[in-house]
Amino acid sequence: MHINTEKNQEERMNKSTFMLMREDEREARKQLIIRAARNLVDKRARLDIGMREIAAEAGISPGAIYRYFPSRDDLLVEAFIQDLVEILQHFDLDKKYTLTTMEDFAQYVIEHLIDHEDTFQMMSYVMISGKMSPQLVEKFNNVMRNFLAQFHPVLREAASDESVKLLAQAFFAALAGIVMTYRNFPGRKKEEVRRHMRRLAHLIAILFKHAAAEAAKAVKDFVPPE
Repeated sequence: MHINTEKNQEERMNKSTFMLMREDEREARKQLIIRAARNLVDKRARLDIGMREIAAEAGISPGAIYRYFPSRDDLLVEAFIQDLVEILQHFDLDKKYTLTTMEDFAQYVIEHLIDHEDTFQMMSYVMISGKMSPQLVEKFNNVMRNFLAQFHPVLREAASDESVKLLAQAFFAALAGIVMTYRNFPGRKKEEVRRHMRRLAHLIAILFKHAAAEAAKAVKDFVPPE
């Protein structure tokens, strides 16, 4: 009886180890596909890429890619979610800015969106199309909440805790809007456009710094008309 029990435990452990290995292998394949998609977007500066091209970039068959992502939309959303996670991880590692003031925080976000073509393209697509499965909606919302929470400490210098969540949403929307409006502005040199976007980001930071508290009070009881 004792021998059988030990044998059963060993079989369960082996089965568990095998399942973990399969999960690790699946996750590794997913990451390979996501990297391939991001590389293609970064090279082309646009999103007119198909699943066949992504599969070729990843070195897998076109049919195999659908085992991991049911559609291109799901793949692009997952890639953007991963990028947000990476930005979160880098907040504490980037030494160029202290990220303790609104001004520095605004410059950090703007520069990242200027310098990372894949992030900008995927953000634009996700924000405008809004296409994602219910499972991805929950995952996206969780990551987005964590991302916006990074804005809270710098916004607390200008407003109360109860209004900081709304202000974080407005602050990021303003910065994202600057990049989406001016990043590929025609008829201007890239460095000229970059300087202009950084000036606008600094302006937004100053406005939030000095007017956030009053603005938060003003909209506290605001109810949009039907």
